[in-house]
Amino acid sequence: MQSTKESLQVLFEDNHLLIVNKRAGDITQGDKTGDKPLSDVVKKYVKEKYNKPGKVFIGTVHRLDRPTSGIVIFARTSKALERLNKMLRDKVIQKTYWAIVKKKPKAERDTLTNFLKKDTKKNKSFVYRKEIEGSKKATLHYQVIQKLDNYTLLEIDLETGRHHQIRTQLSHIGSPIKGDLKYGFDRSNKDGSISLHARKINFIHPVTKETITLTAPTPKDPIWNACL
Repeated sequence: MQSTKESLQVLFEDNHLLIVNKRAGDITQGDKTGDKPLSDVVKKYVKEKYNKPGKVFIGTVHRLDRPTSGIVIFARTSKALERLNKMLRDKVIQKTYWAIVKKKPKAERDTLTNFLKKDTKKNKSFVYRKEIEGSKKATLHYQVIQKLDNYTLLEIDLETGRHHQIRTQLSHIGSPIKGDLKYGFDRSNKDGSISLHARKINFIHPVTKETITLTAPTPKDPIWNACL
């Protein structure tokens, strides 16, 4: 079992925030699997580092899918959590993702707008061209930023944050993410991950009002390494 410090890659921390680079396979919050969530690892890290007695407050601002890696923001105070939640609703936190796909999209850059509906039983979202009952509008912008021997690296900016949005919308245009069996890729990655990484984030600190811009290192993997 790794120690807390070894298993947690901290990108930024102060009295209000703690931002980490999540490993693929980690769950952000507790779920029915009963596996230890990243939020608990963060609590332990804060408790040990700052010798905090009693319970440690950690608020999960947003989540990443289990097989996805990259930036996750946690709030260390209720004030920061409340303000960050509002910033998410107001869409003023800019998140940029990298995705590796085998089949290059027809357009080098494009905006994808669809309506997505989540099937809770299957834990999967489905794409509709028109709004139907229970669906939500989903918009993202992508561009090709690198062509590898057998794969293509896309950079994606999200306008909305829907369930499995990037995975669903890229699959819909015929470019499922490497390793994503659920959305049509033909084989899994050896470690069970999918090649989707929350690469960059930019926002105004909810308390200090400083501009926070962070980039998360990609997973240690030959294909990710080829993207750098």
